[in-house]
Amino acid sequence: MSLLPAHGSHPRTFEKFRYVYPVLSRRSHGISIGVNTNPNKACNFNCVYCQVDRTTSSEVMCFDLESAAEELRELLDIVQSGKLAKFAPFDTVPAELRRLNDIALSGDGEPTTLKNFSGVIEMVAGLKPRGVKLILITDAAGLDRIDVQRGLELMDANEGEIWAKLDAGTREHFKLINQTGIPFQRILRNLTTTAQRRPVVIQSLFLKIHGQRPSVEEISAYCDRLTDIISAGGKIKQVQINTLARRAMTVVDGRPAWQFVSPLTDAELDALADIVRQRTGLPTESFCGQT
Repeated sequence: MSLLPAHGSHPRTFEKFRYVYPVLSRRSHGISIGVNTNPNKACNFNCVYCQVDRTTSSEVMCFDLESAAEELRELLDIVQSGKLAKFAPFDTVPAELRRLNDIALSGDGEPTTLKNFSGVIEMVAGLKPRGVKLILITDAAGLDRIDVQRGLELMDANEGEIWAKLDAGTREHFKLINQTGIPFQRILRNLTTTAQRRPVVIQSLFLKIHGQRPSVEEISAYCDRLTDIISAGGKIKQVQINTLARRAMTVVDGRPAWQFVSPLTDAELDALADIVRQRTGLPTESFCGQT
């Protein structure tokens, strides 16, 4: 099935707003309001598939909680009143897909790096309508921070859901894809301890590098890591298997990643999701690229 134009359009800006933006989310099956907690593009990962262009500087260099709250109030009114249909590309979106499903902490970097992470969660929880999820999209590296754990507890009490990244089964593939000095074992430990306290959604992205897709051995190791979390008492609500959907803007060894990374085909991605489903028994959904 072909994607709507709005599915492929995920700009971090909307009208006059600096911190919030609406997107038509395939994963949420409706409208998601993004909260860009890192407008300065600060992140502790440098994933080869990242769409954020860090070769240019940002106009906004810090996250202002009070301003973000004012913007969120206004955007909530635009979405809930139906006024969103007046703006491109949402004017092409069927009415049933313009319903508000969630407010997600995401944006141009890693939300858990914020010093006042729990304060942001408290702000969003106080403004969001009942029945609308509060989602944290995270690389899991900061889930062990004390303030982040306070924020996660607030999320637990306010229809919160954690979408945590796991793009690899081995340390070598983790370094290749996520381009970070953070130990892979720390990511696995944080995922496990977090999932022991509440169900989490695992978000994974697989792609081709120089035309080569992940090996059979790597996919097997990835399934093992999911099984390890479950065996340790962790709860995984769903596994989301993704591939590249927009141009990768990361620069690796002086070369733009879009020159050597490419998406898996729909058939390859669906086959990978089938392997995960069969090996782990977990609910698994695949989200193909735009082609």
